[in-house]
Amino acid sequence: MRCSRRFNIEFLQFWRTGAMLLVAPALLSIPTKAEDSLSCGNGVQLRLTSSKPSQGGLALVEVRGPSALVDVKSDWLGQPLQFWQEGSDERARRALLGVDLERPTGQYDLTLTAQMGSGEQVTCSALVSVKAGVFAIEKLHVGQQFVELSPKDLERAEKEQQRLKELFGRVTPERLWQGSFRLPVEGVRAVKNFGRRRILNGQPGTPHSGEDFPAGAGALVHAAQRGRVVLAEELFFSGNTVVLDHGLGLYTFYGHLESIAVAEGDVVETGSLLGKVGATGRATGPHLHWGVRLNGARISPLGLVALLSDYEKRSGKAAGN
Repeated sequence: MRCSRRFNIEFLQFWRTGAMLLVAPALLSIPTKAEDSLSCGNGVQLRLTSSKPSQGGLALVEVRGPSALVDVKSDWLGQPLQFWQEGSDERARRALLGVDLERPTGQYDLTLTAQMGSGEQVTCSALVSVKAGVFAIEKLHVGQQFVELSPKDLERAEKEQQRLKELFGRVTPERLWQGSFRLPVEGVRAVKNFGRRRILNGQPGTPHSGEDFPAGAGALVHAAQRGRVVLAEELFFSGNTVVLDHGLGLYTFYGHLESIAVAEGDVVETGSLLGKVGATGRATGPHLHWGVRLNGARISPLGLVALLSDYEKRSGKAAGN
Protein backbone atom coordinates (compact mmCIF):
# COMPACT_ATOMS: atom_id res chain seq x y z
CA MET A 1 0.00 0.00 0.00
CA ARG A 2 1.33 3.51 -0.83
CA CYS A 3 0.29 6.88 0.56
CA SER A 4 1.55 10.39 -0.19
CA ARG A 5 1.28 13.72 1.60
CA ARG A 6 3.11 17.03 1.71
CA PHE A 7 5.04 18.05 4.81
CA ASN A 8 6.70 21.38 5.57
CA ILE A 9 9.74 21.35 7.87
CA GLU A 10 11.77 24.23 9.35
CA PHE A 11 15.27 24.20 10.86
CA LEU A 12 18.27 26.19 12.21
CA GLN A 13 22.14 25.99 11.58
CA PHE A 14 25.69 24.69 12.41
CA TRP A 15 29.52 25.40 12.50
CA ARG A 16 32.32 27.46 11.06
CA THR A 17 35.95 27.98 12.02
CA GLY A 18 37.72 31.32 12.39
CA ALA A 19 37.18 34.19 14.81
CA MET A 20 35.11 34.13 17.99
CA LEU A 21 31.31 34.30 18.67
CA LEU A 22 28.68 32.78 21.18
CA VAL A 23 24.94 30.97 21.99
CA ALA A 24 21.52 29.37 23.81
CA PRO A 25 18.35 26.73 23.24
CA ALA A 26 14.62 25.80 21.91
CA LEU A 27 12.17 22.68 21.65
CA LEU A 28 9.95 20.27 19.61
CA SER A 29 7.76 17.15 20.21
CA ILE A 30 5.45 14.17 19.51
CA PRO A 31 2.39 14.01 19.65
CA THR A 32 2.02 16.31 16.67
CA LYS A 33 -0.62 18.39 14.96
CA ALA A 34 -2.88 16.73 12.43
CA GLU A 35 -0.91 18.06 9.46
CA ASP A 36 2.26 16.42 10.83
CA SER A 37 0.71 12.95 10.90
CA LEU A 38 0.22 10.62 7.93
CA SER A 39 -1.75 7.40 7.83
CA CYS A 40 0.20 4.80 5.86
CA GLY A 41 -2.53 2.17 5.95
CA ASN A 42 -2.99 -1.00 8.00
CA GLY A 43 -2.98 1.12 11.16
CA VAL A 44 0.58 2.44 10.64
CA GLN A 45 1.12 6.15 11.36
CA LEU A 46 4.05 8.37 10.33
CA ARG A 47 4.51 11.45 12.55
CA LEU A 48 6.89 14.42 12.59
CA THR A 49 7.45 16.85 15.45
CA SER A 50 7.20 19.82 13.11
CA SER A 51 5.65 20.40 9.71
CA LYS A 52 7.86 23.47 9.18
CA PRO A 53 11.56 22.85 9.92
CA SER A 54 14.15 25.19 8.34
CA GLN A 55 17.77 24.99 7.25
CA GLY A 56 20.00 23.68 10.04
CA GLY A 57 17.08 22.23 11.97
CA LEU A 58 15.92 18.77 12.86
CA ALA A 59 12.74 16.86 13.59
CA LEU A 60 11.84 13.71 15.44
CA VAL A 61 10.21 11.08 13.24
CA GLU A 62 7.97 8.42 14.74
CA VAL A 63 6.51 5.36 13.04
CA ARG A 64 3.80 3.59 15.06
CA GLY A 65 1.87 0.44 14.19
CA PRO A 66 -1.10 -1.35 15.73
CA SER A 67 1.22 -4.20 16.71
CA ALA A 68 4.95 -4.91 16.90
CA LEU A 69 7.09 -3.53 14.08
CA VAL A 70 9.78 -5.92 12.87
CA ASP A 71 11.71 -3.41 10.79
CA VAL A 72 11.47 0.21 9.63
CA LYS A 73 13.50 1.70 6.80
CA SER A 74 13.42 5.25 5.52
CA ASP A 75 15.27 7.37 2.99
CA TRP A 76 15.94 11.10 3.43
CA LEU A 77 18.09 12.91 0.87
CA GLY A 78 19.68 9.67 -0.29
CA GLN A 79 20.57 8.48 3.21
CA PRO A 80 18.74 6.10 5.56
CA LEU A 81 17.29 7.48 8.76
CA GLN A 82 18.60 5.63 11.82
CA PHE A 83 15.62 4.28 13.79
CA TRP A 84 15.62 3.06 17.38
CA GLN A 85 13.14 1.41 19.71
CA GLU A 86 12.39 3.25 22.94
CA GLY A 87 12.31 0.83 25.86
CA SER A 88 9.98 -2.15 25.45
CA ASP A 89 7.54 -0.43 23.08
CA GLU A 90 7.78 -2.71 20.02
CA ARG A 91 4.98 -0.88 18.22
CA ALA A 92 7.03 2.27 17.62
CA ARG A 93 10.33 3.29 16.07
CA ARG A 94 11.87 6.77 16.20
CA ALA A 95 14.59 8.58 14.27
CA LEU A 96 16.11 12.05 13.98
CA LEU A 97 15.85 13.84 10.64
CA GLY A 98 18.35 16.64 10.05
CA VAL A 99 18.47 19.44 7.48
CA ASP A 100 21.93 20.77 6.70
CA LEU A 101 22.63 24.45 7.29
CA GLU A 102 23.03 25.09 3.56
CA ARG A 103 20.47 22.63 2.17
CA PRO A 104 18.67 24.48 -0.65
CA THR A 105 15.06 25.31 0.13
CA GLY A 106 12.40 23.25 -1.60
CA GLN A 107 10.51 19.98 -1.38
CA TYR A 108 12.25 16.67 -0.75
CA ASP A 109 10.91 13.13 -0.61
CA LEU A 110 10.80 11.24 2.67
CA THR A 111 10.08 7.56 2.01
CA LEU A 112 9.27 4.89 4.56
CA THR A 113 8.82 1.12 4.58
CA ALA A 114 7.50 -0.59 7.71
CA GLN A 115 7.55 -4.37 8.17
CA MET A 116 4.99 -5.71 10.67
CA GLY A 117 5.09 -8.90 12.67
CA SER A 118 2.15 -10.23 10.68
CA GLY A 119 4.34 -10.16 7.58
CA GLU A 120 2.52 -7.18 6.06
CA GLN A 121 4.62 -4.39 4.59
CA VAL A 122 3.48 -0.77 4.30
CA THR A 123 5.15 1.95 2.24
CA CYS A 124 4.62 5.70 2.66
CA SER A 125 5.92 8.69 0.76
CA ALA A 126 5.83 12.30 1.96
CA LEU A 127 7.14 15.61 0.66
CA VAL A 128 9.18 17.59 3.20
CA SER A 129 9.40 21.27 2.42
CA VAL A 130 12.64 22.84 3.70
CA LYS A 131 12.25 26.49 4.61
CA ALA A 132 14.91 29.19 4.55
CA GLY A 133 16.61 29.90 7.85
CA VAL A 134 16.88 33.47 9.08
CA PHE A 135 20.50 34.23 9.96
CA ALA A 136 22.41 37.38 10.71
CA ILE A 137 25.28 38.71 8.62
CA GLU A 138 28.25 40.10 10.53
CA LYS A 139 30.99 42.28 9.06
CA LEU A 140 34.33 42.11 10.86
CA HIS A 141 37.80 43.50 10.33
CA VAL A 142 40.38 41.03 11.61
CA GLY A 143 44.06 40.33 11.23
CA GLN A 144 44.96 39.20 7.74
CA GLN A 145 46.13 35.85 9.14
CA PHE A 146 42.45 35.02 9.79
CA VAL A 147 41.58 35.57 6.14
CA GLU A 148 44.58 34.32 4.16
CA LEU A 149 46.40 31.04 4.85
CA SER A 150 49.89 30.07 3.83
CA PRO A 151 50.09 27.14 1.37
CA LYS A 152 51.31 24.90 4.23
CA ASP A 153 48.45 25.88 6.56
CA LEU A 154 45.92 25.58 3.76
CA GLU A 155 47.09 22.06 2.94
CA ARG A 156 46.85 21.04 6.59
CA ALA A 157 43.41 22.62 7.04
CA GLU A 158 42.01 20.92 3.94
CA LYS A 159 43.29 17.52 5.06
CA GLU A 160 41.74 17.96 8.48
CA GLN A 161 38.41 19.07 7.02
CA GLN A 162 38.34 16.00 4.78
CA ARG A 163 39.14 13.80 7.76
CA LEU A 164 36.29 15.32 9.77
CA LYS A 165 33.90 14.91 6.83
CA GLU A 166 34.75 11.21 6.64
CA LEU A 167 34.44 10.85 10.40
CA PHE A 168 30.98 12.46 10.48
CA GLY A 169 29.91 10.21 7.62
CA ARG A 170 30.34 7.05 9.70
CA VAL A 171 27.29 5.58 11.41
CA THR A 172 27.60 3.56 14.60
CA PRO A 173 24.52 1.27 14.62
CA GLU A 174 24.26 1.37 18.42
CA ARG A 175 22.51 4.30 20.13
CA LEU A 176 24.90 5.33 22.91
CA TRP A 177 22.79 8.25 24.16
CA GLN A 178 19.42 8.19 25.89
CA GLY A 179 17.24 11.07 26.99
CA SER A 180 17.92 14.76 26.54
CA PHE A 181 21.21 16.53 25.79
CA ARG A 182 22.67 19.10 28.18
CA LEU A 183 24.61 22.28 27.48
CA PRO A 184 28.38 21.72 27.65
CA VAL A 185 29.27 24.72 29.85
CA GLU A 186 27.47 25.58 33.08
CA GLY A 187 26.34 29.10 33.91
CA VAL A 188 27.20 30.58 30.50
CA ARG A 189 24.69 31.73 27.91
CA ALA A 190 25.32 30.88 24.30
CA VAL A 191 25.71 33.71 21.81
CA LYS A 192 23.06 32.31 19.45
CA ASN A 193 25.30 32.70 16.41
CA PHE A 194 24.51 29.41 14.71
CA GLY A 195 24.18 30.04 10.98
CA ARG A 196 25.55 33.56 11.18
CA ARG A 197 27.52 34.45 8.06
CA ARG A 198 30.66 36.56 8.43
CA ILE A 199 32.23 38.95 6.00
CA LEU A 200 35.87 39.19 7.03
CA ASN A 201 37.74 42.19 5.64
CA GLY A 202 35.18 42.36 2.86
CA GLN A 203 35.45 38.65 1.98
CA PRO A 204 32.36 36.42 2.53
CA GLY A 205 33.03 33.48 4.82
CA THR A 206 31.21 30.22 5.45
CA PRO A 207 28.23 30.25 7.84
CA HIS A 208 28.95 29.58 11.50
CA SER A 209 28.10 25.93 11.98
CA GLY A 210 27.93 25.80 15.76
CA GLU A 211 27.16 27.69 18.92
CA ASP A 212 29.79 29.68 20.81
CA PHE A 213 29.89 29.95 24.61
CA PRO A 214 31.88 32.99 25.87
CA ALA A 215 33.20 31.28 28.99
CA GLY A 216 36.46 32.36 30.58
CA ALA A 217 39.66 30.43 30.06
CA GLY A 218 39.73 27.33 32.22
CA ALA A 219 35.94 26.89 32.49
CA LEU A 220 34.97 23.23 32.53
CA VAL A 221 33.54 21.64 29.37
CA HIS A 222 31.20 18.67 29.84
CA ALA A 223 29.91 15.93 27.54
CA ALA A 224 26.43 16.82 26.29
CA GLN A 225 25.42 13.15 26.41
CA ARG A 226 26.88 9.67 26.64
CA GLY A 227 29.20 8.86 23.74
CA ARG A 228 32.53 7.54 22.54
CA VAL A 229 35.51 9.83 21.98
CA VAL A 230 36.49 9.49 18.31
CA LEU A 231 38.83 12.48 18.17
CA ALA A 232 40.85 14.22 20.90
CA GLU A 233 43.68 16.29 19.44
CA GLU A 234 44.81 19.67 18.18
CA LEU A 235 43.45 20.84 14.81
CA PHE A 236 44.40 23.89 12.78
CA PHE A 237 41.12 25.80 12.87
CA SER A 238 39.50 24.57 16.10
CA GLY A 239 42.64 24.04 18.18
CA ASN A 240 42.37 21.41 20.89
CA THR A 241 39.27 19.51 19.83
CA VAL A 242 37.11 16.66 21.10
CA VAL A 243 34.49 14.85 19.01
CA LEU A 244 31.96 12.45 20.56
CA ASP A 245 30.11 9.77 18.61
CA HIS A 246 26.68 9.25 20.20
CA GLY A 247 25.65 6.54 17.76
CA LEU A 248 23.09 6.47 14.92
CA GLY A 249 25.01 9.12 12.98
CA LEU A 250 24.89 11.76 15.74
CA TYR A 251 28.10 13.60 16.77
CA THR A 252 28.98 16.56 19.01
CA PHE A 253 32.05 18.75 18.48
CA TYR A 254 33.95 20.77 21.13
CA GLY A 255 36.59 23.21 19.88
CA HIS A 256 39.22 25.76 21.05
CA LEU A 257 39.87 23.88 24.30
CA GLU A 258 42.71 24.98 26.56
CA SER A 259 43.28 21.35 27.54
CA ILE A 260 41.79 17.92 26.82
CA ALA A 261 40.83 15.50 29.62
CA VAL A 262 39.87 12.44 27.53
CA ALA A 263 41.48 10.16 24.96
CA GLU A 264 40.28 8.61 21.73
CA GLY A 265 38.35 5.41 22.46
CA ASP A 266 37.05 6.54 25.87
CA VAL A 267 33.32 6.06 26.52
CA VAL A 268 32.08 9.03 28.54
CA GLU A 269 28.82 9.61 30.37
CA THR A 270 26.59 12.69 30.26
CA GLY A 271 28.34 15.50 32.11
CA SER A 272 31.79 13.91 32.03
CA LEU A 273 34.70 16.35 31.90
CA LEU A 274 36.09 16.67 28.38
CA GLY A 275 38.48 19.57 28.93
CA LYS A 276 38.66 23.28 29.67
CA VAL A 277 37.67 26.35 27.67
CA GLY A 278 40.54 28.01 25.85
CA ALA A 279 41.50 30.05 22.80
CA THR A 280 43.51 27.52 20.80
CA GLY A 281 43.36 27.31 17.04
CA ARG A 282 41.88 30.19 15.03
CA ALA A 283 40.19 31.97 17.95
CA THR A 284 40.43 35.62 18.94
CA GLY A 285 39.62 34.91 22.60
CA PRO A 286 38.54 32.19 25.05
CA HIS A 287 35.27 30.46 24.18
CA LEU A 288 33.84 27.03 23.43
CA HIS A 289 32.71 26.26 19.90
CA TRP A 290 30.05 23.54 20.16
CA GLY A 291 28.73 21.85 17.04
CA VAL A 292 26.44 18.96 16.11
CA ARG A 293 26.40 16.71 13.06
CA LEU A 294 23.53 14.38 12.23
CA ASN A 295 24.22 11.98 9.37
CA GLY A 296 26.69 14.54 8.07
CA ALA A 297 24.26 17.47 8.26
CA ARG A 298 25.23 20.58 10.24
CA ILE A 299 22.37 21.22 12.63
CA SER A 300 21.66 23.58 15.51
CA PRO A 301 23.06 22.27 18.82
CA LEU A 302 20.46 24.24 20.75
CA GLY A 303 17.76 22.81 18.51
CA LEU A 304 18.90 19.31 19.46
CA VAL A 305 18.83 20.17 23.18
CA ALA A 306 15.36 21.66 22.83
CA LEU A 307 13.90 18.85 20.73
CA LEU A 308 14.98 15.98 22.96
CA SER A 309 14.28 17.84 26.21
CA ASP A 310 10.73 18.54 25.10
CA TYR A 311 10.25 14.98 23.87
CA GLU A 312 11.47 13.58 27.20
CA LYS A 313 9.12 15.84 29.15
CA ARG A 314 6.14 14.85 27.02
CA SER A 315 7.05 11.19 27.25
CA GLY A 316 7.24 11.50 31.04
CA LYS A 317 3.82 13.17 31.20
CA ALA A 318 2.33 10.51 28.94
CA ALA A 319 3.75 7.75 31.12
CA GLY A 320 2.31 9.42 34.23
CA ASN A 321 -1.20 9.63 32.78
